[in-house]
Amino acid sequence: MKKLSARRRHPLAAVVVLLLALAATGGLYAAFAPAGKAQADETAQSLAIEEGKKLYSVGCASCHGTGGQGTTDGPSLVGVGSAAVDFQVGTGRMPAQQPGAQVPKKKVIYTQAEIDQLAAYVASLGAGPITPTDKQVDPAGADVANGGELFRTNCAQCHNFTGKGGALTEGKYAPDLKGVSPKHIYEAMQTGPQSMPSFPDTTMPEQEKKDIIAYIETVNSDESESPGGLALGGLGPVSEGLFAWIFGLGALVAVAVWVAAHTAKAKKS
Repeated sequence: MKKLSARRRHPLAAVVVLLLALAATGGLYAAFAPAGKAQADETAQSLAIEEGKKLYSVGCASCHGTGGQGTTDGPSLVGVGSAAVDFQVGTGRMPAQQPGAQVPKKKVIYTQAEIDQLAAYVASLGAGPITPTDKQVDPAGADVANGGELFRTNCAQCHNFTGKGGALTEGKYAPDLKGVSPKHIYEAMQTGPQSMPSFPDTTMPEQEKKDIIAYIETVNSDESESPGGLALGGLGPVSEGLFAWIFGLGALVAVAVWVAAHTAKAKKS
């Protein structure tokens, strides 16, 4: 009996039982805890999509179609992604007041929570650019010099060298970038709203977008100086010299004509 009892109470038996218990506990946690969290996230996302669909039906469906398929009054929203919605609605461009060559920025009528719900619904219609996080758009530590080079190469043709904006064809225009939030600048580069081309991460990586944002914020800050004097749209001494040449020379010609006319009158008299 003693030999049988000793066999049943092997010294490693307690260790094996303890390991099995820990493994079972860990397995149960791995099986149920993440699933519960994922299920909660899925439920929250489903609720956001449902609420977004209600908002869409009231404020967007008349132009973009009941299912986002687009109509003669508005383009399809399938595949535009949440970033496009956050930009267009977050800057007040959408809902549009009236059709035109370009939809202007105006007062925002939705709260950020409602914009997020609209974005969730539109994103559910088809994969597209995702609304960036605060970390993605934070220009802290970015290369301002590189951002300036990238901006002058890709953006200055329309937005001017310092982002002051400018006129385009057929009544369209590139808006002034001063005061635009980093998130909306990032989203504009992602989605290419209206006449602007898009710059996805495959074309312009996230870090380069942050460099451009840092450059725009730097040149439009109160600490930024213009060595050429008055900015005149950010063109500096070039535009000032052109202004002086045209109007200064014009004034001299006008004075010369006036002197010549009075001299001729004096000779006749």
